[in-house]
Amino acid sequence: MNQFSRSELLLGDNAIQILAHARAAVFGLGGVGANAAEALARAGIGALDLIDDDVVCVTNINRQLIALHSTVGQKKVDAMRARVLDINPTCRVTTHQIFLNSQTADQFDFSIYDYVIDAVDTVTAKLLLIEMCRDAGTPIVACMGTGNKLDPTRFEVADIYETSVCPLAAVMRRELRKRGIAGQKVVYSKEVPVKPIETEQTSCKYHCVCPPGTQRKCTVRRQVPGSVSFVPGVAGMILAGEAIKDIIKKENQNLA
Repeated sequence: MNQFSRSELLLGDNAIQILAHARAAVFGLGGVGANAAEALARAGIGALDLIDDDVVCVTNINRQLIALHSTVGQKKVDAMRARVLDINPTCRVTTHQIFLNSQTADQFDFSIYDYVIDAVDTVTAKLLLIEMCRDAGTPIVACMGTGNKLDPTRFEVADIYETSVCPLAAVMRRELRKRGIAGQKVVYSKEVPVKPIETEQTSCKYHCVCPPGTQRKCTVRRQVPGSVSFVPGVAGMILAGEAIKDIIKKENQNLA
């Protein structure tokens, strides 16, 4: 018996071995990405790259797995790395405290990954990730908007061109079509976004408490969405589930 015995009962030893030899990358370690990273670690992924430029803020505690009073001010990649290794000490964890953009993209070789999870929160970074994975032939699943949502049961897995309701998905559909990308697996919500109850007293834009080292403070963001403890994590778990299933399926097809 070992820590993956219960998984093996459902997936089989071959799948456990496939995951142990796989390398995945999670871009973005917020409410969505941290849960995805942990699910991959608990599934027995052999190598995991963690990418985020941010540090833990007290306002993250309501929803982000790695956000605790004891971790406020820590780099998110460091807090997530420690958690992953506490779950699976044999996992080979590589951290990158980087915000993905056109200036930093050349620091990544996407061909080394068996799978990429997009949990970043800007359209530009999402498009860049999808394009680079396409060019490298690396599968990627992308998360659409989870902010301003209250119903975790409304998430679905679909091709981006089959999505509806989600404003972020609408933007992504348009931009991906311009780039000639014919399809992209996404996790999205059919829930109509709730309008945040924002006042001058409650808005982070006026009362930012981001700790030193924060690269993108609330004061410079166009919008600070509301979020709760029980929605982003569900999306992260779905992303990880898709990654795990696809990694196993692809390797079995290669062996057939």
